[in-house]
Amino acid sequence: MNQIDTHQINAMGSPEATGLAHWQARAAEVLPAAGFGNFDPGVILARGQGSRVWDEDGNEFIDLLIGSGPMILGHGNEEVAGAVAEQMGRGLTFFTNNSAGIALAEQIVEDMACAEQVRYVSTGGEADMYAMRLARAFTGRDKILKFEGGYHGMSAEALMSLAPQQLVNFPNAVPDSAGIPRSVEESMVIAPYNDLDAVRQLLDQFEGEVAGIIVEPLQRILAPAEGFLDGLREEATRRGIVLIFDEVVTGYRFTYHGAQAYYGVTPDLCTLGKIIGGGFPLAAIAGRADIMAHFDKSRVGADGFTMQVGTLSGNPVASVAGLKTMEILRRPGVYDAMAAKGRAIMGAYTEHLGAAGIDHQIVGEPWLFDCVFSAHAVIDYRGVLGGDADLAKAFNRSMRQSGLLKADAKLYTHAALTDTDMDQILSAVKQAARSL
Repeated sequence: MNQIDTHQINAMGSPEATGLAHWQARAAEVLPAAGFGNFDPGVILARGQGSRVWDEDGNEFIDLLIGSGPMILGHGNEEVAGAVAEQMGRGLTFFTNNSAGIALAEQIVEDMACAEQVRYVSTGGEADMYAMRLARAFTGRDKILKFEGGYHGMSAEALMSLAPQQLVNFPNAVPDSAGIPRSVEESMVIAPYNDLDAVRQLLDQFEGEVAGIIVEPLQRILAPAEGFLDGLREEATRRGIVLIFDEVVTGYRFTYHGAQAYYGVTPDLCTLGKIIGGGFPLAAIAGRADIMAHFDKSRVGADGFTMQVGTLSGNPVASVAGLKTMEILRRPGVYDAMAAKGRAIMGAYTEHLGAAGIDHQIVGEPWLFDCVFSAHAVIDYRGVLGGDADLAKAFNRSMRQSGLLKADAKLYTHAALTDTDMDQILSAVKQAARSL
């Protein structure tokens, strides 16, 4: 048996070595920018249970971040944990098909209006990348239309005009990252969200060149204007374009059947993630069988084949976690209860910020929303960018000091929030408004 190097033990640290400062110092040595790239690297969480999380100093927070969306039932749900434990005794992953993954695909096909077939990946960003690739394979065209400020993962296409600080004329794309070839810019058409006339003009300009339109039905926190998604559906159908709903965030969140049911518009493809894995890495592309056929070389031939392989795609642990999560979400009253809590928090924002005379807009839906500090209606990315960022930072800082953990620009409600949590949240909103 190999002996363990004592130097290695010291480098790893002892069980007694704890605390935020300790872990922040270690992170700074081994992680670029001292973090995973997702969130404030100064936050290092040690555990979560129900609606609450604790950091490495033992500070307790009500979790309104919920892992950026997956933990819609809260942390450590006993039913999900039980299903996972049972599967772990049977095997963690196989690379082959497995019954849990097949059963989950059947459930998705039953649940989502657009879904006739499903293909798994591990992350939402991968799902979006493959959805755009499928659209190109299906149509034989090259360009993808996306919306300024829309988030679709970390592929080269997705990192076009995700969060541009330089506002250029549409349809020009602004890369959000180094390392992206200039040729990618030429393949993307950028449009303003909620502006159907602008979309029509761009589609006229690039008639016959656009393979797909990819859109978050709720773009970050921006709700679609009346008729906007319907108009995208009409234009895509008329022009032979694949309409892709990025439902990685919205799938199973507003209603069990996704934003496509909530807003009443059915896309050709949708991408799913977060909730379908029950807290484990899992995502999917779901959609029309004739488009999904491009994952099957025997049906479309070598020229039309879209290659996709992933080591953990459809792994059974994530699949059973997703199946159990979705089973719980189907129970009566779950979504209504989350919506009621969301509306209460929205109401508190309006009441207390209004009383303080602070210009603000509540943007989003009760299950996912935030406040933009602006006197003007916020309907697109530029409206969000025009908000008072300093006020937003001060407000969020006060919320953190009151024991709430949330993202900088969104707040998730979830099923684990209790009445006690709500009392603390509403009090924190009041205090944050007063602090401004």
